Amino acid sequence: MLLSNTIRTIAVTATLLGWSLIPAGAEDAKVTHHNADNDGVKIHYATAGDSGPLVVMIHGFPDFWYSWNEQIKALQSTHRVAAMDLRGYNRSDKPKGLENYAIPKLVSDVASVIRDMGEKKAVIVGHDWGGMVAWQFAMMHPEMTARLIVLNLPHPKGLNRELANNPDQQRNSQYARNFQQPNAHKQLDAERLIRWVKGEAKRAKYIEAMKRSDFESMLNYYKRNYPRPPYKEDTSEPVRLNMPVLLIHGLDDWALLPGALNQTWEWLDGDLTLVTVPGAGHFVHHDKPDFINRTLKMWLMRDR
Repeated sequence: MLLSNTIRTIAVTATLLGWSLIPAGAEDAKVTHHNADNDGVKIHYATAGDSGPLVVMIHGFPDFWYSWNEQIKALQSTHRVAAMDLRGYNRSDKPKGLENYAIPKLVSDVASVIRDMGEKKAVIVGHDWGGMVAWQFAMMHPEMTARLIVLNLPHPKGLNRELANNPDQQRNSQYARNFQQPNAHKQLDAERLIRWVKGEAKRAKYIEAMKRSDFESMLNYYKRNYPRPPYKEDTSEPVRLNMPVLLIHGLDDWALLPGALNQTWEWLDGDLTLVTVPGAGHFVHHDKPDFINRTLKMWLMRDR
């Protein structure tokens, strides 16, 4: 992996940080539930924490707000946390039609949550599709983005480059092309979607959430926004971000290969902290929750 002096890779321990975090696997975060209105579309979100900067967390596929349970517990003492259900998922609305899942609509959902919380900006955190929404939110609304944290979703230009030039990434993205086929949602069921979830109690929560979700809406993210072959590299000038960015990547992710991380620092004007996590896969915050929590806490508190 290429390096740059704009990158700082961090590896920390609880002893080094000196913070007392709730161990992963303890009881669930105690949250309150709210609904934001975005032009008639209800966006559900769960909140915790009474003071501090607002952190808005955006899950990916196939997931829901509870994806961030361990991170909510870690941050609620120093931040106000709002974890969203993306449209199409769990308790949020599920509007019909492909255009209702275009990136500008998804970005506007995040803005509606920030406004509903009574704030003008937030730390934006995203994983997978939530990561893509987070990148795009920061590009479209830099004035509302205090900081940006993305887990296992490389910069859009990096993913585009790898799809255009890397046969391994092309092969490993076959699942996305399958999801883009007509009626692909009819091949999905809740049990298959949550095979990655560990623990009986946790799986039960996910089964319930997936049964409340709309599979066609979930696949509309891929049909409307994921690149289609023939892949062509985008060589246009990127929207350059000035806010601090924390990019975390589980190196065992088979769907999004780490080569897409290269050159990220060339597309940003603000500082970049890149953290690669050996032994963790696509759901890095589930695979290594304690490490991710320490990393988030240290990075968010560094200038406070």
